[in-house]
Formats: sequence, C-alpha cells, structure tokens
Amino acid sequence: MKREQPILVILGNPPYSGHSANKGPWIRQQIQTYKQVDGKPLGERNPKWLQDDYVKFIRFAQWKIEQAGRGVVGMITNHSYLDNPTFRGMRRSLMQSFDEIYVLDLHGNSLKRERAPDGGPDENVFDIRQGVAIAFFVKTGEGGEAEVHHAHLWGLRETKYAWLEGHDVSTTPWAELRPISEFYLFVPRHEAELERYATFPSVTEIFPQYSVGIVTARDRLTIHWTPEEVWTTVLNFSRLDPEVARRAFHLGNKVSADRIRRAQQDVQDPSRDMIVPILYRPFDVRFTYYTGKAGRFHERPRADVMRHMLAGENVALILPRRVEYKGGWHHAFVAQWISEHVAVSLKTTDYHFPLLLYPEEGQSEQLVQRVPNLKPELLAMLAGAYGREVGPEEVFHYIYAVLYAPAYREKYADFLRLDFPRVPFPEEGEIFEALAELGERLAALHLLRSPELDPPMARFEGQGDSRVASSKREGFRYDAQAHRVYINASQYFAPVPPEVWEYTIGGYQVCEKWLKDRKGRQLTLEEIRTYCRIATALARTIEIQEEIDEVYSRVEARPLAPRPG
Repeated sequence: MKREQPILVILGNPPYSGHSANKGPWIRQQIQTYKQVDGKPLGERNPKWLQDDYVKFIRFAQWKIEQAGRGVVGMITNHSYLDNPTFRGMRRSLMQSFDEIYVLDLHGNSLKRERAPDGGPDENVFDIRQGVAIAFFVKTGEGGEAEVHHAHLWGLRETKYAWLEGHDVSTTPWAELRPISEFYLFVPRHEAELERYATFPSVTEIFPQYSVGIVTARDRLTIHWTPEEVWTTVLNFSRLDPEVARRAFHLGNKVSADRIRRAQQDVQDPSRDMIVPILYRPFDVRFTYYTGKAGRFHERPRADVMRHMLAGENVALILPRRVEYKGGWHHAFVAQWISEHVAVSLKTTDYHFPLLLYPEEGQSEQLVQRVPNLKPELLAMLAGAYGREVGPEEVFHYIYAVLYAPAYREKYADFLRLDFPRVPFPEEGEIFEALAELGERLAALHLLRSPELDPPMARFEGQGDSRVASSKREGFRYDAQAHRVYINASQYFAPVPPEVWEYTIGGYQVCEKWLKDRKGRQLTLEEIRTYCRIATALARTIEIQEEIDEVYSRVEARPLAPRPG
C-alpha cells in the first residue's frame, strides 16, 4: 500500500474576504487557536476579521506543516495581521509553530493613505486598496521560540516589481524583531517605550461601562435635522404598508418585510418624548426617535450604555479603539447626547464612554444615586497621590486634555494604532489640575457652551437665500487669501483662517464636512449661528492645544505609577 507523503511546501496568494464563504466546522474550530494569547482569551467583542479567508488559508497551511513536523509556508496576503491587535493570538500561534518567520511588508494601503517615508507616493503591487505582505514561515523541527525577521518595501508599483525581481530571502536587508506580550507585533516598534506605555491605564480600564455607538442601519429613515421632521417621519412610517414604506423611505430590497414591520411596531403610538438629540458627526447634532429596542427602528441602539445619556445630565468621551494618528488628526470628541457609531472617526467605529451611570428605571428616581463610571482604584490612587479627593469631572477633563495634546499623539502614534488609548497621570497634583482645567475649557468649546465663544470670531455676510451650493461651480468654495468660506456665489463666513478650515477630527475636515452635509439646504438662523461658533471653537482649540503641550511635557517627565489594579 502506497504511503501518503507529507506536504513540506505550501505557497499561495489566498483570497482576502472579510465575509468568508468558507464556514466549515473544521476550519472554524481551527481558528479558535487564534482567539487566545498565552492561554488567555483575546477579549475581543467582535473578532470577525479572524474569519477572513486569507487567515483561514494561513491556519490550514500552519496545521499541515505541524502535521509534517517540518516545512515551509510562503504566502502573499493582506498585511493587517502584522500589527492589528485582533491578530495577536494568530501572531503568537505562528511564533510557537515555526522556527523562522520572514515578513516583507509591501505596504500600498490606500485605506490608511500610506505614503513612503520620504513623503512620496506608495502604491500597491495589486489593483486593490488593502496593503499586502509576503511572509515565509519555516519549521525546521528544531523547536524553540521563532526568530522573526522584517523588511519594508515602499514606493511606486514598478519600483517594487523591480526590487522583487532582483532580491530573494538571502539578499533582503532583514531586521530582527523580538515580539513581546501582549501584542507580539510583526512590525518594528520601540519595545522599551511600548512597555512603558503599557503601564498607563487604558480608557477601558478607567471607564468600565462603554459600548460602540448606535448603528441605525438606515440613517435616511432614522436621522433628521429637526424634531418636527422626526415626528412627521415616524407618523408616516408607522402607518404605511411595509412594501409602500420600503419604497417611500428607500429601504432597499435587502430589508425583509418582517424587519420593516418590527421597525413599524417600535414606533406605534409614538410619543414626542422619544425624540432626542444625537451626535451624528463632530459638532453636528441631529435628531432621532429612540426606543432603545434592538433590531427595530434602530438596528443596534446600545441601550445599556446610551440610557445613561438620557436619564439625566451627563457627558461622554467618544473615540475609536485604534486609528491612524496622522498629522493634525484628532480622534476624540465629547458629547452630552447619545452618539452614532461613526460620529467622530471616518474610517472606523467609535465607542461611547459615559462619565456618569444612573440607576435602572424603577430602582430610584433620586438624582444623587448616580455614580461615576470610573474605576474606584484609579480614584483612590489619585487621591493618595494628590492628598485630596479627585472629582470624576476632573478626571474626565484631564483625559480629554491629554488626548488633545499634540506631543502625546506624536509620541505614541504607533501605539495608538494598536488599541484604545492609554493615559499617563502625573505625580504632581498641580499638573493634573492644570490639565484638567484646560480639558474643561476644551470640552466646553466642543459642546458649544463655552463663554469663550461669545462673541464668535466668524460672521455671516453677503446677500442671498442662505442656501448651500451643491458644487464649487455654483459657488461653494474656500478662499484662503480672504479667509472666507463661501456657501454660494454671494454669501460667506469670515474670517475663517486656513488652520481652522483645515482642522480635522477623526478624518472629518470639520468646517468643510459640516457644510457639505447641508448642500442644497437653506441654512436657518440657528445653523448660521452654530457654524460661526464652530469656527470660533476650533480657533480656540488650536490655542488651547499649545497650552496643553506646555503642561503635558511635565507629565511625561514624571508619570504616576503603578497602574491601578
């Protein structure tokens, strides 16, 4: 009988598909290996990217080589697994299976707007937007911890092709990496600095209760400019035949009739009390009908967390888990309302961290029973260090100031791509208080309730109907020389300096985005006033950030330790 020979070499360019069709029980079970790190679960709320086809191909190849006891795997794949935290279990598993790992990152990720180190363009080797990498996983059978080697390749596509034609593994200038817990990164990092950064508490350790922002699944149906528009929509939607509602509200063919009926049932016998403000984009507050029931009018209302924003006075920190902190981009905002899941960050999902928690309905109506959504150990640590009780608002405002410190974002840019931000606290109470005061001013500006907004810096001038033009040809443009934002051919906001016009939060260029979303709309007097205040708020923000940086440097010099348990 002929014996089956082991497979010792596996090569390929597997498909990249986040919505994998390969859902067999065997491979899904194998992927469970990647859902833990050093015997501990990942703790990811939605590790869906581990179901990508290319991940399954790598796992299958890994399994085959493990069965053989030796061999080589060579793959060109999506490069996200090199440093994305969701893949840290995968990286650790590969290090335990193989003896040598070689990773050539070809970059070319247009989703991240990657540029070459010299500032020039960086193109993909394929006609895709996601960056790619070539990896070789070698199992010699000798055992021991894997040696991990890394190299970069940047630039134009033809340049990369030419380089690849002229090099092999032996002639590639590899840099040896020493991936360490908890992320086991397959990209170069300053490990000592990362270890120091890891001693700071994460925002998820500081604020125990949090969730992703609201997912409506149908913004055109659920989000409106005014409470009256919400009310009219709800009344009309609730009374229509499901198929008529589908056409009237542009719900598309993918939404089932049962799903429409459930949404209609959710708004039967409507009450105006259910109409609430929602933070839709930076400085852009709109209105929605909120019942808190999942899979109904809103697909994912996140009621467990959002109810605290509706039960009484509150504020929340809105930020993504991980993101590119490029240039002047800022990825944090404050809200006093419920928030949408891309309210702040253009390219990724935002999370909502309320400051105060209110008792369940029926438990108590006493406002004094609300409690801070802060880890008690942190408050105790700060009280011990500063010799006084520290209020929850102070902690919130201190964190807000740090997240807006340019020096903080620049120093930890690589680490902020890994996970939720970690926040250093200073040894000296005076530094904490100074930053908390600056953070309080910043939060008040971003909530548009600061006395620093009156009188506003910008004015609305010119004659016309206050309608925002649909294109530059029709008059919508920015005049950098005159510091004017024209909404049409004859009306404009001024002065709006270039640094204010270009100011970006979460990938949204605020002054432009706010108006672009209102193209074709006639601005009300309140909207005109709001835009003038937004421009003023951003100008004051830039000034305050300079003050924050001056103080923040003293935090870096002497951060408080140890991290609260």
